[in-house]
Amino acid sequence: MKLNIGVPNSMHVAAMVQPWEFELNGEDVGRAMQLADSLGFNKCMLGEHFIVPQTHIELSGDHYFHTTVALGYIGGKTKDLRLSSSVSILPLQSPIVQAKAWSTLDWLTGGRAEALFGVGWLKEEYDMLNVAFEKRGRMADEYLAAIIELWTSEKPEFQGEFVSFKDVGFAPKPVQKPKLPIWLGGDAEPVLKRVAKFGDGWSPFRTPPEKFPECLDFIKSQPEYDGRPIEMFFALEMLNVGAHHEILDDPRAPGTHSAQKIIDQIGWLKDLGITETIVPMPPGITGPDVYRDRLRWVASEIMPNV
Repeated sequence: MKLNIGVPNSMHVAAMVQPWEFELNGEDVGRAMQLADSLGFNKCMLGEHFIVPQTHIELSGDHYFHTTVALGYIGGKTKDLRLSSSVSILPLQSPIVQAKAWSTLDWLTGGRAEALFGVGWLKEEYDMLNVAFEKRGRMADEYLAAIIELWTSEKPEFQGEFVSFKDVGFAPKPVQKPKLPIWLGGDAEPVLKRVAKFGDGWSPFRTPPEKFPECLDFIKSQPEYDGRPIEMFFALEMLNVGAHHEILDDPRAPGTHSAQKIIDQIGWLKDLGITETIVPMPPGITGPDVYRDRLRWVASEIMPNV
């Protein structure tokens, strides 16, 4: 099991954030990720919204980074830590611009980028960015195909409903070959079919954990699945977050100080097909020093046993 880390103070979702995070500035976040890198964490992850209506701020917050910009900063502070969104909202930006952002990040960091894309749920955000919410699934499929074409073809060419290009050059290509890993987040059947066609990994959100094996079987049953490995990421903290960021108070979500309980939880997730997770923070973290001590504890007490 690979242990990832959420980037602190990168979003203010009420069901997940702790007040101590609000103290952190950019340099503090960079130092925290340097520590995680030195301790052997696999990957850092952060979410994305571009603009949030006032009616959603109480639960969702309005503090979000642009993922590739933030990951570029973290990449410059670290050496081995892999760099992932969680998630980037795929239909809200041009696929050409997104392909360039991710290939730039991968090239500059020596092949450490991993894109986790989703279609989002916040219609008002789509409306404010003048993107058709009801077309977001079709757009995602087309955007993924166009991005992969730009990353992998020496003479990229694509003709679609939402994006078209030909007789163009595109460089730098990603360092990772044939492309940097693509993960898809979400739970609906079209998402699972999208994983089968394009994905190297799946990140469920509201799917009950007990159904993960069934969903993985569905992915691998699709005609466009070619037998490649499908990684899976799930963090227990997500059990506390509703579809629109409601607080669910799931008793499995909070972190604990019991190493054995965490090891048992990770074993349960592994049995369900999960290959990457985040060890949740326990309630009551009081500041950056306690947070950093928690990272060291996870590295010494949990990592060797999972």
